[in-house]
Amino acid sequence: MRDRPRRLRRTPALRALTREVQLHPTQFIHPIFVHECSDVTPISTMPGVHRHSIDSAVQQAALALSLGIPSVILFGIPDHKDALGTEAYADEGVIQRATRAIKAAVPGITVIADTCLCEYTDHGHCGPLCEVPGLSGPDAWTVDNDASLNLLAQTAVSQARAGADVIAPSAMMDGQVAAIRTALDEAGFTHVPIMSYAVKYASAYYGPFRDAAGSTPSVGNRATYQMDPAGGYREALREARLDAEQGADTLMVKPALAYLDVLNLLKREFDLPVVAYNVSGEYALIKAAAQAGFMDERRTVLETLTGMRRAGADAIITYHALDAARWLQASGDL
Repeated sequence: MRDRPRRLRRTPALRALTREVQLHPTQFIHPIFVHECSDVTPISTMPGVHRHSIDSAVQQAALALSLGIPSVILFGIPDHKDALGTEAYADEGVIQRATRAIKAAVPGITVIADTCLCEYTDHGHCGPLCEVPGLSGPDAWTVDNDASLNLLAQTAVSQARAGADVIAPSAMMDGQVAAIRTALDEAGFTHVPIMSYAVKYASAYYGPFRDAAGSTPSVGNRATYQMDPAGGYREALREARLDAEQGADTLMVKPALAYLDVLNLLKREFDLPVVAYNVSGEYALIKAAAQAGFMDERRTVLETLTGMRRAGADAIITYHALDAARWLQASGDL
């Protein structure tokens, strides 16, 4: 028999030689939750993930860089929340101070600032609320899209002024990329790229994140502005195309695992880097299964991240980043 694909699988060296998809720490983005407290507190729904003080966030950034991970993304948890999320765009806000501290202590790291209001509003939505005429119940309240644009733009400029290398708007407001690009350019930050959460679904996989960030909506839901999981390719392409036309420098798909087909679609359709967000629920599922002894954590994580790379991800935001980088170093696959 001449046709024997198994010949190239016989040894680890042969498998490595013919591997089409490479996984490397330089492709990872390490998420850090930063709160106003001076302590480090565990997040019960995300084993191994913590809310960090600013000093601890600096240490996390340094650790990431030492493991070959070049980028972190920051999520802020303020002491004070209000209807307009004012701490998001305060120059002394927790993310602004954390960014300055990280850039001073770890100048080689790329700091990505999540640009949204949900962690900062007392109602947990991504912008100021407005009532929908003629409706009642959960759908009677939604986010005022156009009022949110100005606040998101202010937040982006404040984050860039603090030293953020990349702005990552995640609110899913129509026109947010254009508003942020204009504001950044007018403030002199023409060099700061936008990593757009272009295709972000109203997903059940965000549950642990909302616990971590204290951003569960107190009224209504996010289905009026985040995408319908059954929306299909037409909506995904439309959202991504609008963001690209408005000035996005990279496009993101969130969550990643249930939407690998959408990730691959964006990779094929757009000449821009594509980022996958390996979200909190995906992380928690593997952690829970591993702790129960149902799955091998290391193999499952690396296989999952490899699948995202194979689908087209140029970079992956993942809570597994530190562990995955250590495993890759230990295995000699780097």
